[in-house]
Order: sequence, then C-alpha cells, then structure tokens
Amino acid sequence: MSQNEIKQQIAQYLGSHPFLNLATVNAEGAPLAHTIAFAADEATVYFGTRKDTRKAANMAANPKVAYTVDQDQYAGFAEITGVQMEGAATVISDPQEIAAANKLYMAKFGEAATITPSDMHIVFKVEPVRAFYLNYAKGFGHKDLVDY
Repeated sequence: MSQNEIKQQIAQYLGSHPFLNLATVNAEGAPLAHTIAFAADEATVYFGTRKDTRKAANMAANPKVAYTVDQDQYAGFAEITGVQMEGAATVISDPQEIAAANKLYMAKFGEAATITPSDMHIVFKVEPVRAFYLNYAKGFGHKDLVDY
C-alpha cells in the first residue's frame, strides 16, 4: 500500500470517529491522557478546551503530543483498526482558520456544537508528524507507518 493510500485511510478513519485519546506531558515529565471530541481536516485535528485545563498548560509548555483513535468494541482481534499519531499542537488564533475548524466541528457534531474561542476557551490544532495505521485483518499487530 502506498503512503498516499495509507494517509487516505487515516483521514477517513479520523472522519468517522468522534473521540481521540490525547497524550501530553506535564512540567514534571509525567504523561497525562485526555479524551477529547475532535474534528479533522485530513490528518490535522482540531478541538477546543478551557484555557485553565492541564492539557492546555501541558501543550503550551511542550507542543509534542500523541493520540490514538480506535473503536471501543470488536468481535475479534482480526477486526482491530486504529490510528496512532504523533503530532505538534498549537493554539490557533487566525479568524479564518478558527472559522474553518468550527465548520468542521459543527458538521461532525451538529449545529449546537462549537469550538469557537472565548475568554475561557481556546482552539488547538494538532498537525501530524508520524502515524501508524493499525489493521489487524492483515495480521495480528499489523501497522502501516507514514510520515507527514
């Protein structure tokens, strides 16, 4: 499978799942995991959060993050699929980029959903660096690697 085909599978997978499990590192070097609703444009993901959260503080100090997206239940091991992503997180402030991210978010979660920044909230973008696409139908533990 070509790198472009794997990237297309990753984009489709991200588009069809509502939550990711984000890993950040705090100032003491301890890892933390956060479950987040997100929207994606290809392999770039967007989400909003309160400014005073641990994940916001962690990403401000260290923008290197990782996340997984997968399903909660499978009938058997051969059905396991998922995405393991390494990326770089940034707060977005450009009004056009925020509007585009918000449009993606509302399309995924409905018109009542918004990731618009406010005095209390910020919007993050995680740009992909490296990804593994898991597909156990190709063999137990099978992963295809792509670099972005």
